[in-house]
Amino acid sequence: MDWTWYLFGFNGRINRAKFWLAGLIIVCWMIFLALIVVAFGARRFGFSVEDIFKVVDPDTYRRLSRADLPLILAKVIGTPLFTWVFAATAVKRLHDRDKTAWWVLPFFVLPGLINQFMDRVGNDYVSFALALIAFVLTTWGWIELLFFKGSRKTNRFGADPLYVSPAQEMGWDQKRELEMAAQKAGPPPQWRVKPGYD
Repeated sequence: MDWTWYLFGFNGRINRAKFWLAGLIIVCWMIFLALIVVAFGARRFGFSVEDIFKVVDPDTYRRLSRADLPLILAKVIGTPLFTWVFAATAVKRLHDRDKTAWWVLPFFVLPGLINQFMDRVGNDYVSFALALIAFVLTTWGWIELLFFKGSRKTNRFGADPLYVSPAQEMGWDQKRELEMAAQKAGPPPQWRVKPGYD
């Protein structure tokens, strides 16, 4: 498998198992990065989806101090990396469902922005309605990516990643099926010696 395409490319299709594997890879990377940050003296450390949306929130920058430098450095390196890998695998998984990459916006970006700025909405009814919309969209997105089968045919994004050709299904042995043409003895016709030149 081409790991660079799998984790960082946005074209093609992947099945559910490879999407689950990408999630496991991201979690392992997060644990590894957390251990490094804790080794450098940070008392607490964690990655969350909110880290992505805190970039657009001005309140995040007002709370920073020099003591948070190892944590900030790890998040500056880790958050874009994890976001890119998630986005690349989610887009390929959406392609498997025969959906465009634009579906990432209602499934994950819009709910993330709603959750980031929810505390600034003054009306409780509006907050509840927005939270419900965010929950429904995110749940729909996760169910779509994690549990539904991909399209069984070749779609506009590529061939079905689970397709098994009849030759592979029957255990086709190429060597057994090759047909060898019988060889004729002697040189090709253009190499024949003309009569009279003995």
